[in-house]
Amino acid sequence: MDWVFVHKTWDKWASINIGSGLPLKAALLINYDPTGPSRLLSTIAEQEGIKVNIIELRHFVDFIRQNKLQTEIFNIGSNQYLVTSIHENWFSARCINTSRPAGEGAIVMQTAAYILVALYEGSIGPASRAMGAADQLTGQLGRKNL
Repeated sequence: MDWVFVHKTWDKWASINIGSGLPLKAALLINYDPTGPSRLLSTIAEQEGIKVNIIELRHFVDFIRQNKLQTEIFNIGSNQYLVTSIHENWFSARCINTSRPAGEGAIVMQTAAYILVALYEGSIGPASRAMGAADQLTGQLGRKNL
């Protein structure tokens, strides 16, 4: 695992994609091995704009590992999300308990070694920008087979 590459790539990517006026309000990069034993906890490789611990994310990782995308909701922090679109290596979800008038959403992308959770505020336009930002990072990690 090339942690130096991941950290530098994350720092550069996060600085131009996460924050007020940028495509994402927060993001998490979770170290994830879909072939590993389920008793092993995944770790948070990077996070920006949100503070969560891996114990809180265990249910989320189990949600993905058990492929419950169409049957259950998942939590990130205090927000609950319902999956709205499923694709080969990513899915999108809308927050069902938001107080924001325009809503909130999540783009979740999986690479060989990571799960990226990209959180955004808004509807269609912001979702498109969030998708572009998430795809940019996973593309960079994918070139290194991470």
